[in-house]
Amino acid sequence: MSDSIRLSSVAVNCPDAAELAAFYADITGGQITFSNKAWTTVDGPGGRIDFQTVPDHTPPTWPENTSPSRLHLDFLVDDLAAAEARVLAAGHPFCLTTVEDMG
Repeated sequence: MSDSIRLSSVAVNCPDAAELAAFYADITGGQITFSNKAWTTVDGPGGRIDFQTVPDHTPPTWPENTSPSRLHLDFLVDDLAAAEARVLAAGHPFCLTTVEDMG
């Protein structure tokens, strides 16, 4: 198996994935291609955005932006164990998945 690591999507943490995804699908002309209680995917003309429901999500405050991270990158891998060992050896944790389409 390959230990390739490919960007799968940008994921947005939010209190309600379906609600926020519907907003972004509307304004970008995208389409919701997957949705469940925890996760919603929008495919649009500019790419894919995933929305993840985080029940205790704290929205960002402006201008100081003191909230926890709202975005994270998801990486698609062929071999989860090999990719995990590789990124941990590099000193950085990432969201790794072997499933490209959450559907």
